[in-house]
Amino acid sequence: MQRRKPAPRRIAVLSIHTSPLDQPGTGDAGGMNVYVVETARRLAESGIEVEIFTRATSSDFAPVIDFMPGVKVRHITAGPYEGLLKKDLPAQLCAVSAGVMRVEAAHHEGWFDLIHSHYWLSGQVGWLAADRWQVPLVHSMHTMAKVKNAELASGDTPEPAMRIIGEEQVIAAADRLVANTSDEADQLVNLYGADPHRIDIVHPGVDLDLFTPGDKERARARFGLRPDQVVLLFVGRIQPLKAPDILIKAAARLVDLDPTLRDRLVVTVCGGPSGSGLDHPTALTDLVTELGVGDLIRFEPPGDRQTLADWYRAADIAVVPSYSESFGLVAVEAQACGTPVVASSVGGLRTAVADGVSGVLIGSHDSIEYAHAIGALLGNPARLHELSAGARMHAATFGWSATTAGLIATYRAATSTVTATAELAAAP
Repeated sequence: MQRRKPAPRRIAVLSIHTSPLDQPGTGDAGGMNVYVVETARRLAESGIEVEIFTRATSSDFAPVIDFMPGVKVRHITAGPYEGLLKKDLPAQLCAVSAGVMRVEAAHHEGWFDLIHSHYWLSGQVGWLAADRWQVPLVHSMHTMAKVKNAELASGDTPEPAMRIIGEEQVIAAADRLVANTSDEADQLVNLYGADPHRIDIVHPGVDLDLFTPGDKERARARFGLRPDQVVLLFVGRIQPLKAPDILIKAAARLVDLDPTLRDRLVVTVCGGPSGSGLDHPTALTDLVTELGVGDLIRFEPPGDRQTLADWYRAADIAVVPSYSESFGLVAVEAQACGTPVVASSVGGLRTAVADGVSGVLIGSHDSIEYAHAIGALLGNPARLHELSAGARMHAATFGWSATTAGLIATYRAATSTVTATAELAAAP
């Protein structure tokens, strides 16, 4: 009987362009930050030590932070602390790599058993470190340039060729690739020529202890909302890719179709400018003014996880109109709170939302189509109630414990592959 390869004792997690300490929903922080934090927590609980490497963006942070039991965050100095955009980070990868190498060099040989890199910038560093340390590289893409460019929002900036080349290199170098969904696995194979036998599909999870159904009126009271109001919710970074403008246009259409909604409709946008949205930081407020819906729209800064859970509970419908999503964590969090979702039928959202069961998927980015879908649900409370029940059941299938178990299985497979290759190379 063949013995199962043990899980790694200690792993290096690379999240170079965004720190697990950053607030999701602003800057470059989003679902990936939540993913890194939640999986690190549970990997540590399973007995695996985790060290997360990220670029230092403030002199206020100590070089090493004990983030939680079994998890350290290491800040690597590379370039100026502040004011460096993500598009400028490729020029700092040499400095980041040097900083990562120094950490391992200060320990005895074989300190790390495996590297898990997140996003292509981290993958470039991981590729070099894995080769130097002779350990396996597991990589998660989270987003892909070729996918984003194929589904580009109007007026958005295409991802540069430099990123595409970098992604191709990382995909070829990684021992195992973690795809969030089967859609992403297909994209890796069809767009990047990845070996399907090196891809593992591991769904991200949701904190099912935090994101739960609750008292809607109590949640609304916290935010000064009336029980009779109709609340639509957008959560995410404010940029063309996430398409909050579609929801705002749909809201304008809704009150045109039903003027009685005007006194009751509230559209809450929770998030901060990010990415290409920083090029036109007032674009969304300008749109609100242009459409004359300033009385309907409420902008909220990103909040902590408990505040976010209360916003989901307060909402009648969460709207996720993104042009591209590798998964769509916001959609699952909302559903876990019993809130149905209206979302774009793209990428991972086709997995995150069960169309007709936990929400409604829209096959276009036409704001009028969104308005009709949302209006139909608002006009049918019984159907909205059915979707709420379906949302809870669907979200319950996504737990971080299952995600972590999938990652550990991937780590074992990667370690086994590298060990077998090394033994074959050493054989006479």
